[in-house]
Amino acid sequence: MQNQNKQAGRKIGKPRLLIVGCGDVGMRILPLLCDRYRVFAVTTQTERMPVLRAAGATPILANLDDPATSARLARLAPTVLHLAPPQAEGRIDRRTRHLTAILPDRTTLVYVSTSGVYGDCSGALIDETRTVRPHNARAIRRVDAERTLRNWAQRSGSRLAIVRVPGIYAHDRLPEERLRKGTPALIDADDVYTNHIHADDLARIVIAAMRRLRPSRVYHAVDDSGMKMGAYFDAVADALQLSRPPRLPRAELQHLVTPAMLSFMAESRRLTNRRIKSELGVRLAYPTVADGLQQIVKTMDVR
Repeated sequence: MQNQNKQAGRKIGKPRLLIVGCGDVGMRILPLLCDRYRVFAVTTQTERMPVLRAAGATPILANLDDPATSARLARLAPTVLHLAPPQAEGRIDRRTRHLTAILPDRTTLVYVSTSGVYGDCSGALIDETRTVRPHNARAIRRVDAERTLRNWAQRSGSRLAIVRVPGIYAHDRLPEERLRKGTPALIDADDVYTNHIHADDLARIVIAAMRRLRPSRVYHAVDDSGMKMGAYFDAVADALQLSRPPRLPRAELQHLVTPAMLSFMAESRRLTNRRIKSELGVRLAYPTVADGLQQIVKTMDVR
């Protein structure tokens, strides 16, 4: 009880911050913010509340699918990190709509979206001004969320940043199972460009966007790699000392992978990251996938 009172005392007077959707990236954000903010972290699972509390946050049990419980998030904090994905079906993001319905005016909000909103760009190098053309339901829901947030920010006088995120990797977010199964990748002639960001760098980018955003601005949370998908699989295989995946033409491979993986293999684009560097002052800890994998291997060796 005495320790809890001391912790409560340390939180008094700190600015308040709300994290909605405190999963892996949210847990990486917490240690970077809890010393300076009183952080409220939303969870839908009672069993996760002790974990969030131990990480320094005040857990809030709420569900954006249930407006009755999400109403308790209103006016908790003037700054919100919205990391929650849309629900799994439909063409609109009901969760984001429920959230904006209860947020007060003049809120600062950072939304973590996806680079999938661009659809296939035929390998072109694109910046944040590229028109969105989502090709699948997941990306369509994300575009709906972005538009909902822009409309909310305009009418409420709030400050909004949209962070579009590509493939996230970390020591526990690698395609190891896929490689062990020997699932083929595309031959280079048919392969697509993919984009990547280390989960720790993403956490820092979200915080930088919160602190230095330009209102209603989009930012690409992406590293400098510019790899094709097969090259990424090869790099991970080499780092984990596994066999590289075999390569097949698209016509043959499409019968061997899941529809979700096939949709990723149908979109090719390269994202620029100039804005996060020039506007947000971000310095990537892992500028390339090779840098990130090198650190992951070192960590594995220590264990």
